[in-house]
Amino acid sequence: MKVVAFNGSARKAGNTSILIKHVFTALEKEGIETHLVELAGQPLHGCTACYKCVGNKDRKCVIKTDSMNNYLQMMDEADGIILGSPTYFSNVTTEMKALIDRAGFVNRANDDMFKRKVGVSVVAARRAGGMEAFNAMNHFFLIGQMIVPGSSYWNIGVGSKPGDVEDDKEGIETMETLGQNMAWLLKQINE
Repeated sequence: MKVVAFNGSARKAGNTSILIKHVFTALEKEGIETHLVELAGQPLHGCTACYKCVGNKDRKCVIKTDSMNNYLQMMDEADGIILGSPTYFSNVTTEMKALIDRAGFVNRANDDMFKRKVGVSVVAARRAGGMEAFNAMNHFFLIGQMIVPGSSYWNIGVGSKPGDVEDDKEGIETMETLGQNMAWLLKQINE
């Protein structure tokens, strides 16, 4: 089994990445392969609403000037998908929003190609706004007919400077429990 995670942070080794890696640790203990994609520095643009993916039905976005089709293929081949974003003005980053919009449109245009995959969201927040980011990513999973496991609390870690989330004991425990629950669900689905 394989899980691919997309870190929507502008910082490759920042708090969002740290939280994702705590989820990965729990997954890897259960023998699940993990792969992290850093969106930082990637030229990822939003959906142009051209609807060509609806007509083409080839599991791809017609825009070929960025890495979106590679990301779509990674999602398609994975059993589980993790979306991670810091909180920017009470929501996800623009890179994460571009990924959600374009992947979501291609997913729906291709008969919900991510249907019944397991999806989890991870949020790094300085203080507030984390629930809006958490909801935005979960909406992507839910409209795509994916299955979303819970954790011991909302999947949010609190920290300001890179590395500060390591001091959020409850946040780290939440990520570890999330990884355990994701692993359990993946195993149940793939039996």
